[in-house]
Amino acid sequence: MSSVLSAEQKDQFISTLQARFVANENRHSGLEWSKVQSKLENNPEKIWSVHQMEVTGGEPDVVSYNEQSNEYIFVDCAKESPKERRSICYDQEALDARKQNKPRSSAIAMAKEMGVEILTEEEYRELQKLGEFDLKTSSWIKTPSQIRQLGGALFCDRRYDTVFTYHNGAESYYAARGFRASLRV
Repeated sequence: MSSVLSAEQKDQFISTLQARFVANENRHSGLEWSKVQSKLENNPEKIWSVHQMEVTGGEPDVVSYNEQSNEYIFVDCAKESPKERRSICYDQEALDARKQNKPRSSAIAMAKEMGVEILTEEEYRELQKLGEFDLKTSSWIKTPSQIRQLGGALFCDRRYDTVFTYHNGAESYYAARGFRASLRV
């Protein structure tokens, strides 16, 4: 699979991102699309990764800008956990541990293939300040190593107007659980 979009794909995708950026100004107040677009166009491998977020159902959008690193942060802003990233366990170790009914992949492996990072609990909670996400689904989040070493993994969702963090066996997978990603450009 090529990690660069064709000129036509790139132009069409940039237009999609621009329309989403304009329609959701509350997510990135004070930021200018022209600067975001310039950063994207100077980083074709990042455009490909943001495109992977899009084609798997993430509806990525800029949610912040880091002045120190001069990076725009894209995050999946789909209302529910991205559809093409559900029914997966947490990581390769969990996938290997399953003897039967293995899911097709894991959150960590898919994120790596896409060139993105799975959200941390802090990033997930920041996203929830921009809207109401995962009202019917849940999303795996980066799990601290001490929890993972004991076989567990963390996920979050929003219920009762509250963001919850839960635990589960890392090898578990559900049709309504996927993962949200971020990418620094």
